[in-house]
Amino acid sequence: MEQQKLPNAALILILSIGSLLCCCIGGIGVIPAIIALVLANKSINIYKAEPELYDNYNSIKTGRIIAIVGIVLNIAYLIYTIVVIAIYGIDGIMEQYQMQEGYQF
Repeated sequence: MEQQKLPNAALILILSIGSLLCCCIGGIGVIPAIIALVLANKSINIYKAEPELYDNYNSIKTGRIIAIVGIVLNIAYLIYTIVVIAIYGIDGIMEQYQMQEGYQF
């Protein structure tokens, strides 16, 4: 019997990698990472029901690991951003940015 591919393997990898690329945009990469994690868990459950039917289980596991790393990095960056805003405030951050760029108002 020919083995089948688990559903959404490519989508899981794309969303997981996309979450890593979006981690420095204010934590918005959490959304694709959570979607990838949910899809990966569904595919893993399908695989565990009948493992002899499927052959791309490793790509699902890889996507799941990358999604977990993406979630952790995005949450860490979001916490970092909140702490920086709490310490310096928006005005302090803008003032520091303006001094680095050489703007004078």
